[in-house]
Amino acid sequence: MPSALVFFTELSAAPSKGQRELLTLVSGFENPAVAVANQVSDEAQQVLASYGVVKLFTASGDAPVFGQHEISVLDAAVQATAAKLVLLANDNFSRELGARLAVRRNGAIITDVIGISGDLVATKDELAGSYSVQARATNGTLFATLKPNSIEDAPAASSTALAVEELALENSNDAKVRIAAAEAKVASDRPALTEARVVVAGGRGVNGDFGPVEVLADALGAAVGASRAATDAGWISHDAQIGQTGATVAPQLYISAGISGAIQQKAGMQTSKFIIAINKDVDAPVFEIADLGIVGDLAKVLPQAAEEIRRRKA
Repeated sequence: MPSALVFFTELSAAPSKGQRELLTLVSGFENPAVAVANQVSDEAQQVLASYGVVKLFTASGDAPVFGQHEISVLDAAVQATAAKLVLLANDNFSRELGARLAVRRNGAIITDVIGISGDLVATKDELAGSYSVQARATNGTLFATLKPNSIEDAPAASSTALAVEELALENSNDAKVRIAAAEAKVASDRPALTEARVVVAGGRGVNGDFGPVEVLADALGAAVGASRAATDAGWISHDAQIGQTGATVAPQLYISAGISGAIQQKAGMQTSKFIIAINKDVDAPVFEIADLGIVGDLAKVLPQAAEEIRRRKA
């Protein structure tokens, strides 16, 4: 069984759902290790031990170069562990780090994986979920990003002894891009879009008003998503975009409201377990992949659904 490493930019005492899934996956490999580009609290270390992690690498720092500190930590941890598998989150930043380091170390990167076997064969969906394929790196370390909601979160039966090591990093001032300014995102009580078990998404049909979408999402404890048409119109932040040029989601329940279902949008949500589509147009392409279709005005359907959900919860 090859050795494996998970990389996080940061890790709190309460890891996110996606982070716990990565820890579950790495625990099935030899000498599971974690590298974090920041300091890790005692509480977070206990969480790592509960997943069978045996080694933790940390390194504090704040470089003025975009991504420089994170890639330095990851590179140092890969060299320290000689890991054959490196697991990362499936966000754009982590995919970029993995790709850059795969090139640097003559390895390979596979994104959007939903599982990896003991002999490092990665399984992933392709062509908007139409096919399931298996891929293997032909040389070097395999860097892989795990699609959230792909595996069940499962801590180990018993905790292990966790060794902690502070990495010594080399300083580099050879930078072509530097951080000019940084602004924290507005915090939200809703779950992260890519990790949510339920997603309610709105499109051009909301006509600028995401109120009904957000009301239903809050009633379900869901994340809010959107089509590119809605984000380009400025009705909602681009962080909510789902599709070929946005986020890829695979929730247990996906509710599409006022979205036609063009192939670019399908590419980001077609692997959802159950899809409900709401659209005025009976011929909308989204109905072809929906498990349940409702032909109607979302401004009327969504508030009624939210009211009934709240009534049943009460």
